[in-house]
Amino acid sequence: MIRSQIAETHSVLGDEEVALCQRVYDHVRSVRQLKTDRDCEELATRIIQSFQHGVTDEDALTRLVI
Repeated sequence: MIRSQIAETHSVLGDEEVALCQRVYDHVRSVRQLKTDRDCEELATRIIQSFQHGVTDEDALTRLVI
């Protein structure tokens, strides 16, 4: 989901940055028990946008989107 959202937003992120966003996505999706595609897409978009706006610490990003 993260990779497809990155492609949609035309973002350029390195492998480590994508991996960080994916870890946050997987954790938050599990905690919030997201099931619908719409909710998952919204979460992925929010993570990517927050990362691009400077929230690059994994714990801070997780707290922000949880």
